[in-house]
Amino acid sequence: MHQKKIPMRKCTGCAEMKEKRELVRIVKAPENAENSGEISVDLTGKKPGRGAYLCKDPDCLAKAKKARRLEKAFSCSIPDEVYEQLGRELAAE
Repeated sequence: MHQKKIPMRKCTGCAEMKEKRELVRIVKAPENAENSGEISVDLTGKKPGRGAYLCKDPDCLAKAKKARRLEKAFSCSIPDEVYEQLGRELAAE
């Protein structure tokens, strides 16, 4: 029987390829939406917009912040309050 392909994504913090379901999606809302440009955690993986993936480990968020990888992925500057919010949401997850 044919094995179903498992989607793989790269963590922006540690740069390791992992299964998509092991990672948390960070999404930047599209510019034409009501909360345009808002960056949030997408636990369902279904929100519209540009996505980047992180491990559920707070160290990966710290690495991504230090190397400015989320800013490069979304092509915009990200304020510290957003990183704090992402840290709280990842800790709650």
